Amino acid sequence: MRIVDHREDDSPEINLIPLIDVVLCLLIFFVVTTTFDARSVLKIELPKAGGEPATSANQPLGILINADGRYFVGDREVLRTDVDALKQALAEVAGSDRDRVVLIRADARTPWQAVVTAYEALAQLGFRRVANATAPQVTAQGPSR
Repeated sequence: MRIVDHREDDSPEINLIPLIDVVLCLLIFFVVTTTFDARSVLKIELPKAGGEPATSANQPLGILINADGRYFVGDREVLRTDVDALKQALAEVAGSDRDRVVLIRADARTPWQAVVTAYEALAQLGFRRVANATAPQVTAQGPSR
């Protein structure tokens, strides 16, 4: 006697949906972890530990940022801490001279946002020569180089 199987033939198939999910996850992972070529607007002069201080024909424009995040441009205090107030103070003190060196002196306890705001104001005004003031680290034998 012959038994007839009426079930459909099981044909193997490849399910593409999990494969697409894995490829999409990999694509997102690589896009997020890839480093992009970030071109900065400001060219920053990194502080050097030793050597003679650079002499310049004109005095650098000084921005002092205290530990509370308050700004002092030259000898004047900026009353507000937003970008527009800092830009206005910088424009009044520097005038039209955008090639002047700007020296940023920030307290070690200054909030990072205050320093970034200073960089943003300088970039929007077109200053390209920015230097950061640092103090040498004092050890038991004296200042290190």
